[in-house]
Amino acid sequence: MDPARISLRPFKLSDADDFFSWAKDERVTHYLRWNPIPSREEALKYLKEVAIPHPWRRSICLDDRSIGYVSIRTESGGDRHLGRIGYAVGSEYWNQGIVTVALRMAVSSMFEEIQYLVRVEALVEEENKGSQRVLEKVGFQKEGFLRKYVFNKGKIRDMFIYSFLSSDKIM
Repeated sequence: MDPARISLRPFKLSDADDFFSWAKDERVTHYLRWNPIPSREEALKYLKEVAIPHPWRRSICLDDRSIGYVSIRTESGGDRHLGRIGYAVGSEYWNQGIVTVALRMAVSSMFEEIQYLVRVEALVEEENKGSQRVLEKVGFQKEGFLRKYVFNKGKIRDMFIYSFLSSDKIM
């Protein structure tokens, strides 16, 4: 995949059809906190109410078409130097290096745009080997295993925790 074809940008309402095409896929949302989007109308509502107003949620684009997302949620108060990253991409784009390129771009941008950010964490389910490989390729460090840490989709799940510091080198 030519990295020049991949970009990050804020979501737009005109992304509704592209967003719906991958956000309705249970394979894509399996490890996410949200369920598949059931209709184009719900996709448009999600863009309006969640994705667009989010302080740092970007569309992963291939040739300027939305094929996924990456976001960071920063903590508040005394922990505002911490952020948690999340991402997904349409299943037809898996195993092509797109998410690795997009995360490299996102991590670089996050630390530039959010001056007080020092540490970005990612929680990954034990079974999600693809996501673990992506994080490691970008330069995230696996720090540990959190037993019964996250409740998601009716189950309490074990998670690996990865981190990337503002002083780390993007690989």
